[in-house]
Amino acid sequence: MNLPNKLTIFRVMLIPFFVVFLLLDPDNQTFRYIADAIFIVASLTDMLDGKIARKYNLVTNFGKFMDPLADKLLVCSAMICLIATGQLAAWIVIIIIAREFIISGFRLVASNNGSVSAASYWGKFKTVFQMLMIIVLILNINHPVMVILGQILIYIALALTVISLLDYVIKNRDVLKEQK
Repeated sequence: MNLPNKLTIFRVMLIPFFVVFLLLDPDNQTFRYIADAIFIVASLTDMLDGKIARKYNLVTNFGKFMDPLADKLLVCSAMICLIATGQLAAWIVIIIIAREFIISGFRLVASNNGSVSAASYWGKFKTVFQMLMIIVLILNINHPVMVILGQILIYIALALTVISLLDYVIKNRDVLKEQK
């Protein structure tokens, strides 16, 4: 198993620790800092494994499958935990997770048709802002600037989620046409 795949597995293994530190005692700021540190490390491995895989030609089928899945598991776990702590509205998380299911469905159909749908810049921006939103919300710093920043990041992440979905669907609408 190559380094990028090990980083992906490591990211998945961090998720339960992240969840425990965030939910064990949501009012414990030390636990929140630990949860945030774990989330940041996991997020950085998401960026790092792809760069290493492309740079050193270590792209594998396992990585193509597992890397996006690990990313979705990390982000969705965090957002579900933030619903439990009362910091994120369920309807927002439902929209974000629904987008992931829709894109995954498109990719599955495209794969069955022998084509590959690459991630767009909108999707990359969406991921960055979702991760920034999560980092700020986990910190839970009760200062007006941080509260406003958290709200702004929530709505930017939500807007980018919808924009990236529309962009993806429009660019890949041919995937849903019947094959002859």
